[in-house]
Amino acid sequence: MTRTKAIIIPVTPFQQNCTLVWCEATKRAAVIDPGGDLQDVERAIAKAKVTVDKIWLTHGHVDHVAGATELKARRKAAIEGPHRDDLFLLQYVVESAGAVGIANAANVTPDRWLEDGDRVQVGELTFDVLHCPGHSPGSVVYFNPAERLAIVGDVLFAGSIGRTDFLGGDHRQLLDSIRDKLLPLGDDVAIISGHGPTTTIGRERATNPFLQ
Repeated sequence: MTRTKAIIIPVTPFQQNCTLVWCEATKRAAVIDPGGDLQDVERAIAKAKVTVDKIWLTHGHVDHVAGATELKARRKAAIEGPHRDDLFLLQYVVESAGAVGIANAANVTPDRWLEDGDRVQVGELTFDVLHCPGHSPGSVVYFNPAERLAIVGDVLFAGSIGRTDFLGGDHRQLLDSIRDKLLPLGDDVAIISGHGPTTTIGRERATNPFLQ
């Protein structure tokens, strides 16, 4: 079986989990949610000795996307995601970054918008795309069925769920996304969230107070 490798790189003052994921067989990689601090991202890329082909975005909030355009220029990598419903966020990245103190931000134009049921690929790895609105209208999750791994952005956290008090957020919609899209993936699925520690579907089903 092709093995997925991943390194989590906390970036920005919000300690957002930028994730470098790669195919061990081919050493081709994707950077997920490069929100900033690209010097740290570049160090991780160099340490892993991989070639970055893709930049995947889980949603359009500034701490997840502010460095995407610059990283694309550096690496000649295609930006894929999120869902088109987050266009309004990607058009105002610079303005949002100025308000929260994230430097060197740029607005983002994805090379490919993603829909529920799409697939993305890097090397020999394939991830299913799940549209999971609620935290933002265009939030998506990347799920590798073979490796039992889901990269969920700010949809679900260890012991919590994404905020819904931002523009476009919807608490009921977020809970529906988790119930209908994430929980059915299976209790053994490992989760990399947009902030905080890793967890599993089973742990959150059993202990997350928002899901009881």
